[in-house]
Amino acid sequence: MTNLLSLIRRSSPRKSPLPFDMFETSYSDAEARRARRMESIYHAGQAKIWDGREVLAKAIAKHGKPQLSAEKRRALSKIFGTIMWGELAAWKISAQLADRLVPLEAKLAAASQVHDEARHFYVMHDYLEALGEPSVKIEYWAERVLRKVLETDNLLKKLVGMQLTVETIALVSFQRVRELEIEPVLTELMGFFERDEARHIGLGLQLVPQLMSELSIAGAVDLALFQLDMLMTTLVSLKTIEKHLLALGVDPRSLLGIAFRRQADIDEKIRAEFPKWPKDPPLARVFEGFCEALFPSEGSGVSVPVGVRIAHAFEVAMKKRASVFEQWGLKTEVPRSAPLGVTVEPPPA
Repeated sequence: MTNLLSLIRRSSPRKSPLPFDMFETSYSDAEARRARRMESIYHAGQAKIWDGREVLAKAIAKHGKPQLSAEKRRALSKIFGTIMWGELAAWKISAQLADRLVPLEAKLAAASQVHDEARHFYVMHDYLEALGEPSVKIEYWAERVLRKVLETDNLLKKLVGMQLTVETIALVSFQRVRELEIEPVLTELMGFFERDEARHIGLGLQLVPQLMSELSIAGAVDLALFQLDMLMTTLVSLKTIEKHLLALGVDPRSLLGIAFRRQADIDEKIRAEFPKWPKDPPLARVFEGFCEALFPSEGSGVSVPVGVRIAHAFEVAMKKRASVFEQWGLKTEVPRSAPLGVTVEPPPA
């Protein structure tokens, strides 16, 4: 019997799925501070948990069932149907992170996000049901963004894709819809969603810079190409829903401007602890050039020839023309709404 047990032990996989060495790592002072911040994400999430069914029911009792014109209802369904499936993807990705991350503090932060994303998914589903619009399959480009993050085995790419790309997009969308007060029930919900998503970005802020600092040149190039792919796919996805955004009075360039401003804030927080974090990486200028090509500064109601778009995009990339960030992202306020087909100028400096 003893020999049999010994044979079973020798034939079993040597690497345990349980990280028994998770408490053996020693931290520098800076690493200890980051660990405490990640742990605080979990405890803050626990303290601020909200009951999605109760919040939605109270909002409907206060404002009545969502009532919109057929055009706006379809537009809202298209946009938030995509966001709903994005919440399911975020639920899955955060569960992957909670499993893959070894440090206790990071694992706790990711586990907290799993709970939040599950709540976001069912609340958004229930809201769309109350709106009277069934959830539909999302378009190809949005699905491609989510699929790339879900399917990558690279932990750093998963963090960059989830915490610093998908979560930032979600936060910007929730903020803009709340500001525009498109529909009162949704406006109330967005405050809860926005607060949760802001916490989720914190995990990426603490982990990504340190992991990036350990990359080889080849690894850094590979990550940059992944980021550019993610950003470009996201931009094309935004273009496919442009008409729905305009139907709700949302100028796509305002979304891009808010996103750039938030990214600038994220960069500043990272740079405070990692001074070598780039201030104006070439990747950002290339992306801003593509933004100009797809969403020209002349506005959605103006026909701009392809050749002119390309020329302007090149000028943006070469810093010879103001980018969407310089036109929108540096402003402290964004106009509330834009009627269909009408260009909204950035607020005066």
